[in-house]
Amino acid sequence: MIHRREFITFLVGAAVGWPLAARAQRSGMRRLGVLMSFAENEPGGVSEMDALRAGLAELGWVEDRNIHFDVRWPGGDLERIQEMAMELVALRPDILLARSTPTTAALKREGKTIPIVFANIPEPVEQGFVQNLARPGGNITGFTSFESMIGGKWLQLIKEVDPRITRVAVIFNPQTAPFAGLFVRSIEAAAPGLAVEVTAMPVASDADIEVAMMDFARRPGGGLVAIPDSFTAEHREQVIAQAARNRVPALFSNLVSTSSGGLMAYAVDTRDLMHRAAGYVDRILKGDKPAELPVQQPAKFQLSINLKTARALGLTVPPALLARADEVIE
Repeated sequence: MIHRREFITFLVGAAVGWPLAARAQRSGMRRLGVLMSFAENEPGGVSEMDALRAGLAELGWVEDRNIHFDVRWPGGDLERIQEMAMELVALRPDILLARSTPTTAALKREGKTIPIVFANIPEPVEQGFVQNLARPGGNITGFTSFESMIGGKWLQLIKEVDPRITRVAVIFNPQTAPFAGLFVRSIEAAAPGLAVEVTAMPVASDADIEVAMMDFARRPGGGLVAIPDSFTAEHREQVIAQAARNRVPALFSNLVSTSSGGLMAYAVDTRDLMHRAAGYVDRILKGDKPAELPVQQPAKFQLSINLKTARALGLTVPPALLARADEVIE
């Protein structure tokens, strides 16, 4: 038997010790853990989080009224990604959202029973995240960033801005972009028709970027494509600087690169992906199972061109290309 005073003490202690997530659920508050692939205050990441919050608000989920956000910003550091994935899972959220391939892989390892929505990852079937696109199975579903014809579009654009290009290097970090082969193959498939030779350019540090770019630029006719990769996104300033120094026209797969001085970008609208991901978060919180929610394809792409960078490279951007651009930076 337990005395009344001891029993009350036990209840108070238990209430104090309840995990925040359990208390939040008791009060009707739901909990969303978000693992981004940006460093904190990175403009692109902040913009995407704004899009996610806006999408959820449109569906009635207002931050700290009926949903609580736990957001982690590890950047492209794989160790920090795994550590922060463990932190988020330990908070026992109702649902998790992963922004990239490394963050999705980390959350998949740690949160085997928590529903996970991913955004902006290529080919989730080939990477082993889902069984198939129509019926993912398991606890994961989301929004892919890969479209099979994207490589041809990148080559067409970079050749249009500089017809002298006969060689294109594809820059990526193999650790943060284990899917790089998908994009390289997509680019290679279009290369013969555009008379372009394709070379993979794996890098893992700023020093690698500098050496690889100098070596590539020794021969004329070179262009650069930076595929979606959290490492090259985080190190875009170095990629942009080396492309400028070596006078290599470069096309990027994230829109913030042109505002940082990159020549051009043609990319999936990742804000749109995050806004759409809010719909899946809503449906899962209301009882739908990730296993039965089909993986969605990208719906919106954007073209951005930096005219100042083009002029510095001695390039004249064709008027027809400028007319197709969603953003032109003067």
